Amino acid sequence: MPVIPGSPPVEITLRRSPRARRFSLRVSRLDGRVTLSMPARASEREAFQFALSQEDWIRRALKSLPDVPPVAPGAWLPVEGVPRLIMPGEGRSVRLEGESLAVPGHADQVPARLAAFLKVRARDRLAEATDRHAAVLGLGYRSITLRDTRSRWGSCTAEGGLMYNWRLIMAPLPVLDYVAAHEVAHLAEMNHSPAFWAVVARLYPGYQTPRRWLKTRGTELHAFRFGS
Repeated sequence: MPVIPGSPPVEITLRRSPRARRFSLRVSRLDGRVTLSMPARASEREAFQFALSQEDWIRRALKSLPDVPPVAPGAWLPVEGVPRLIMPGEGRSVRLEGESLAVPGHADQVPARLAAFLKVRARDRLAEATDRHAAVLGLGYRSITLRDTRSRWGSCTAEGGLMYNWRLIMAPLPVLDYVAAHEVAHLAEMNHSPAFWAVVARLYPGYQTPRRWLKTRGTELHAFRFGS
């Protein structure tokens, strides 16, 4: 991954596109990722030179982004919708202690350890919710996969493979439960027809409220950075 030197250095994600006719840059407002789309036959050297020529624009765009909540001791991190204070901990595992998250190890290890903790907790919660909703419909599913997608909170394949964004564990539990109901409903209706929404309403009456939360506040969950 090319890097523009400076303070701070800026990583550039290159993306080849057969449809691209020229170089174009995008700075994500979700996580600050800088993506350079390039024609399929262009060289990486040309792409990097273009990025260098646009360094001032890139840094201005990055500077205009909202402040990123730190994931470090002394900061707050939501777990199941409740803000938790990150504190130094003992032992080998992250522990949820009331309104605190006790994280062992050096401060540099805190983001990665918290990400691992959240993923395990997300899988447990999502598996339970998925099993519960699937049982109501009398349907099975093939698998559950966790990812960190920016474009969607969940998906369902025709083969019954369910994907969820693990960051849902930072949202209030009703939001996580709604997403599980939404994806399980696709096991019965692989569309977003009125019939599909009727299934969602059967599994999660009042789903409109958590759905609205995701639309208005979901981007807040993407703002937390846990490292590469």
